[in-house]
Amino acid sequence: MNIHISEVDGVPIYLQIVNQIKFLIASGRLSPTDELPPIRSLAEQLTVNPNTVARAYRELELAGVVTKKRTTGTYVSEGASRLSMEECKRILAERIDALLAEAKHMDIDIEDVLDLVRAREEIFRSEVA
Repeated sequence: MNIHISEVDGVPIYLQIVNQIKFLIASGRLSPTDELPPIRSLAEQLTVNPNTVARAYRELELAGVVTKKRTTGTYVSEGASRLSMEECKRILAERIDALLAEAKHMDIDIEDVLDLVRAREEIFRSEVA
């Protein structure tokens, strides 16, 4: 499971985890009954406090996106529906708003932001491939 955390975008880390897991489900990269990494394992991978991951998993469980099986782990719920394209765009719009606000505070031009996004996409594609 490939999750990227940003400490500067203004979105709490646990919400970044929640949103990205929802995206993985929405995109079909996580399917019903797929197991999520153990809390400690994901916390180590992301270099965050295990309580942060536990909070994200709790939020996902309350939303019905995942189910916890006490002795075997956390799984994508059978009834977890893929997010609609509108919901995906809404979540992305929130992240874009945070990015644009940060760029404005740093006096970075929108064209420079777009160039950076394109450059990061190239790096991301090479890492995923």
